[in-house]
Amino acid sequence: MSASSEMLESAEPLALSPVAVARLKEAWAKQLASGHTAEEKGHGAADNPSWTADEQMLIERIRTETAEANRNNVTRTEAYRNMYFRTPELHWALLAHLVSRNGGWNMTDLQGEWLPRLLTEEQRRDVFLFLERANALIFQDAYPQLLLYQWSRVLGRSLFHLLPAFGVSRFMLPVWKLFWRDKDSALLTTALIVNEQNYIESRVVRNEYFQKRVLHTLFFGLQSLLQLNGVLFPYGSGGGKGACDGEDGEGLQLAGLILEDFRDLHERIEFGKRLYAMLFGIPRVFDGARCFAAAVKHTGSRSDYAALLYEDVRHEPPRRIYEEKLLGGRLRKGASRIYSPALQTAWKDHPVEPADQGDWFHSVDEVLPYFHELPLPRNFELTNEYGLMLSKLELAVLAVQRGESPVPGNGNSEDGAKPSI
Repeated sequence: MSASSEMLESAEPLALSPVAVARLKEAWAKQLASGHTAEEKGHGAADNPSWTADEQMLIERIRTETAEANRNNVTRTEAYRNMYFRTPELHWALLAHLVSRNGGWNMTDLQGEWLPRLLTEEQRRDVFLFLERANALIFQDAYPQLLLYQWSRVLGRSLFHLLPAFGVSRFMLPVWKLFWRDKDSALLTTALIVNEQNYIESRVVRNEYFQKRVLHTLFFGLQSLLQLNGVLFPYGSGGGKGACDGEDGEGLQLAGLILEDFRDLHERIEFGKRLYAMLFGIPRVFDGARCFAAAVKHTGSRSDYAALLYEDVRHEPPRRIYEEKLLGGRLRKGASRIYSPALQTAWKDHPVEPADQGDWFHSVDEVLPYFHELPLPRNFELTNEYGLMLSKLELAVLAVQRGESPVPGNGNSEDGAKPSI
């Protein structure tokens, strides 16, 4: 709390322009009053006669580039990183890059030191599919938007009339048009947060398979209990691979927030807004996290940001009986580092299946409250809290090993079911 308060003293809070929001409100209302989406009017096809041959070629190029970068969490995370450093006015790209890193770390945790001792192989695969699906669908929807902006810059004219070709919600068209004119990064980032969380709401979060096998399981409750559903931004070096040192040389420093209930759409959106406000509104966090993003290529292993704590290759086979490694959130003297594999070691690429069609945007009143403010979180320095979270997880493993707690179940007695994704 003290560290958070100190950094807040130099904060530069982000603001949403009431005038710009009023313009968006009017544009959204006109869209909804028309009664039809662009796709329903026939303007979503790549062979739309109103588009030139060059535009249709660009559409195919963007689709191909998006598909190639959507192979796995590592390729997606790298694509976001490259996009931000090419076009730094796209704040959302840096936010997405750092959140995507966290998604990759959560994926590899499933094959790392502790979770294989708490969950069955089937349970871990279900959680991976859930994380991968959400990660991939957000990228599939957002990355073409970023590429269209990039190409608009190159060609010197707005290309956002092509958004329907990629199934992008009508919600985003006025936003991009306004951004093209005013370059209001805060407004665009807020809109992208609202859009992407709504995009995955019915396609992933409300998906029957994931509801039953992941979101309603004891594992997901355990994750919340142990506060493992946090998003961390390294802003000081933990002996990582080229990471930046903190200003005072204190080593590993982590800023972030804990999401209490992933199932709640409103909470996810407000969580994303607070992460954004923290990242771009607190200079020390921004400078450190941006430097980390630039210096350290994402592998999926937590050793990327804390190489003194984690190792991405096992130097000895795992023991059948787990022996405690941590003391006060730090490695005990003589203990081997915590195993955290790279993504390519942990999981094979999973094909991105087509997303359900349809536009989530039906009401201006439902989205407008998200555009009132970008509040700074009061508590966000998690370095010490992170050590406590690790200790809790290790204690859970030790408890299961002693037979004091059952292995978390998946809440589903049916075997062999496959996700409808």
